[in-house]
Amino acid sequence: MMTHPEHLRDEDADKLNRLRERDPELDRLALHIRKFAAMMTGRHGDRIEKWIIDVERDSLAPLAGFARNLRRDFDAVRNGLSLPHSSGAVEGNINRLKMLKRQMFGRASLDHLRKRVLLTR
Repeated sequence: MMTHPEHLRDEDADKLNRLRERDPELDRLALHIRKFAAMMTGRHGDRIEKWIIDVERDSLAPLAGFARNLRRDFDAVRNGLSLPHSSGAVEGNINRLKMLKRQMFGRASLDHLRKRVLLTR
């Protein structure tokens, strides 16, 4: 379900379709997931309010909980789904620095950690 329908192998697409035909909840879940994926990949943050309302009206409790949590910081979610800006590079750098820090924990001084951070690129 998490793979774009066009990228599924024929046999996997057939399996998913058979499962969706047998289970109405799974079918509704797949529709909600695809709509959310379309918003993410197409930068359609203007559709998030309607998506949240639709999910909250549905009986899929875990997905409704996810939708309710999106409301907590609605403006940031809408902007994240709409704007072309990304914090991916910054987050990647932070992740790299934390990994280096964990590797060096208890093994070297702050000066050695600083050198390793500066030399590791």
